[in-house]
Order: sequence, then C-alpha cells, then structure tokens
Amino acid sequence: MNDTEWIKNSVIYHIFIDRFAGFKTVENWDQPIFLGGNIRGIIEKLPYLLDLDVTTLWISPFYQTSAYHGYHITDFYQVDPHYGTIDDIKELIQQTHAYDLHIIADFVPNHCSVYHPFFKQAQNDKNSPYKDWFFFTRWPDHYLCFLSVKEIPKLNLDNPPTRDHIINAATYWLNLGFDGFRLDHVIGPSHKFWRYFYHEIKDRFPHAVLIGEAWMRGIKKQDLCTIQIRHKFLRWLSGASSDMVFKEYIGELDGVLDFKMQELMKQYATNKKTSEKKLYKQLEKHYASFPKNFFLPTFLDNHDMDRFLFSCGNDKKKLKAAAAIQFSLSQPAIIYYGTEIGMTQTTSQGVIPSNGDLQARQPMNWINQDKALYTFYKKLIQKKNKK
Repeated sequence: MNDTEWIKNSVIYHIFIDRFAGFKTVENWDQPIFLGGNIRGIIEKLPYLLDLDVTTLWISPFYQTSAYHGYHITDFYQVDPHYGTIDDIKELIQQTHAYDLHIIADFVPNHCSVYHPFFKQAQNDKNSPYKDWFFFTRWPDHYLCFLSVKEIPKLNLDNPPTRDHIINAATYWLNLGFDGFRLDHVIGPSHKFWRYFYHEIKDRFPHAVLIGEAWMRGIKKQDLCTIQIRHKFLRWLSGASSDMVFKEYIGELDGVLDFKMQELMKQYATNKKTSEKKLYKQLEKHYASFPKNFFLPTFLDNHDMDRFLFSCGNDKKKLKAAAAIQFSLSQPAIIYYGTEIGMTQTTSQGVIPSNGDLQARQPMNWINQDKALYTFYKKLIQKKNKK
C-alpha cells in the first residue's frame, strides 16, 4: 500500500479554528476580529465529528499570527495564544489518533506577516541577513507580497536559510504527529522549492500527505510577478483551465484541491442547462488526465468563496444533489464546517468592499441545525467509508 493511500477515500472536515467552537461571542462576526474559537473547542466537539463519521480533520493555521484567520504568520514554530497552547495541539492530535482519525494542518510557506520579526529587521537594517529572505523591489517599503496584499510579504524560498526555516517548521509539526498538510497558495513558491520540500518531507514522513492549493482565480496582471507557475503570462491571458495548473504539481505534491470539480458542481447546481449526465461526462474527462495516485480532494465550498447553499439560492435539494455526486466520486471528499447542518449567508462576499469573505466564515451554528440535512450527510459519509 502506498504510504499516503489512507487519504484516498477519506472524508475530510475543514475547520476554521476561530469560528468553529469555543468562541466567546457571535457578535461582530462580520468584523475581521478574533471571536475566540480555539483548539480546546475542537477537542470538546470531537464527539460531534465522530458521530458525523468523518475520517480526517483539516484545521486552519494555528501558528502565531497577526490576524484572526491565521494566515498572517509572525512565528512558524509557535501556537498563537488566541487558539491555545502547544499542549492543546498535542492533545488534539493524540485524541484524534485515539479515535482512529487523521489530522492535517494548513501550512503557509509563501509569505508571513509584516509583523514577523525577521521582516521588521529586514526593513530596519539594510545589512540585515534577513533582507535576502524577502523580495525587496525598492528597500525598505516596496516588496513582493502575496498577490497585492501588503500585510503579507512574500518569502524568498529559493534562499537556502529561508527555505530551511520553513521546511524545518513543517517537520517540527509533523514530528508532533500531524498526518500532512494542506499547502496554501502553492503557485507562489517555485517548482524548485516544491521538489526540494517534497523530497525532504517524504524522506522522513512517507505517510504525510501534501495537498496543494493551486488556484488562479481573481489574479490580476500586476500580481503575476508574485507567482511562479510555468508560462504564467500565457496562462493568465488565455484564462487557462485549472487542470493545466494542477498538472504542474504531479510528482511534486501528492495532489491538489479540486477547484475544477467545484466550478463544474456550481455550474450544475445553478444552471438548468447542465444535466447530471453532462456533469459526469465533464468530470470523467477531467479525471482521465491525471494519474491514479495524484489525489484531487473534492469540495463544494471553502473559506474563500460563497457557501454553496447560498449560491444555490438556499435550495437544500440542490445542495443534496451536489453532495450526493461529490461523495460518489473516488476522491477524498471535503466538508466545509457547517455545510452539513445548512449554514448559509445573506450576502455574496463579492459585493462587500472589504472582508467579504467573513460571510462564509460565520460562527458554527451549534443551536439551530438542520437535523435532516445532517442525517443525509451522515448516510453519504457512511456509504463512502464502506468503499
């Protein structure tokens, strides 16, 4: 058995830590602030996740951070106090494994927060050894970042000390017992970095699964200098299909999140012209171009897009039809927290000038849950688990 074969039919539950459990308040959820969701909250909700029958947890970044969502990292080796302690992480891993579940963490190698001490030092001292850790276009205030988000400067991962710092952080967390990573924004770092990363991780942790987020939606021309996929200008110009981008990571990662499947599912659910037969044909064609051992975990929505139920006009029949198809595919299936109980939103994030993504990051509803939908999901999961 391939060491990462465990992921193949898994049902992955995607947890956004600050908004899942343990939060102190649900007020001001539409503000980019910490609500208090934490790791201890996840531990306390393990009975809920066991009852649902999921097989793998995926948790959002828990490293020291300057933002509630965890993607603006100030220390790759520490747990942010908002989320808990290193002991909480150890306990979550231990409990997860005791129940025969796997657990993967979101890992963010491409960038860090402007408040990271290494970046602050690089900005303050022209001769700092950390200056080479970043891409200054005009020191000290002009630098490449994640797309055009100035709060998160891009790391120069082809600089050996930077690369080693990030890879050592990854191995530190895998040593604690994580079963792998969802790797954020893999189109940012170079292929050279990913080949090195993959080799280093697999040498020590052959069972650790490495799934990339290779997503090009919404990238503007001026942001192309921050990404490192092949033929990027032509790809961008032609609006190249996701499959072309995904294929770049065959042999460099164990798989990538299946944004193509998500697009097709959304078209199917929102467009009367797409029949189920046509959808399956499109999916068949899509899967045919990838090797069997390259995983394409499926999802209907995530923390960066409108909730699927909202996109379907809150028609639960459409959500159920889409979920039934998702779970029939021979790929890992991801459930974004709350989808199984009917969580939705009132406004599309696209029409909100800033922090619109908070619409899809509302606190988990532990009180008013659609029990029938939950039971429907539970049956889909049990059926998939028997495969």
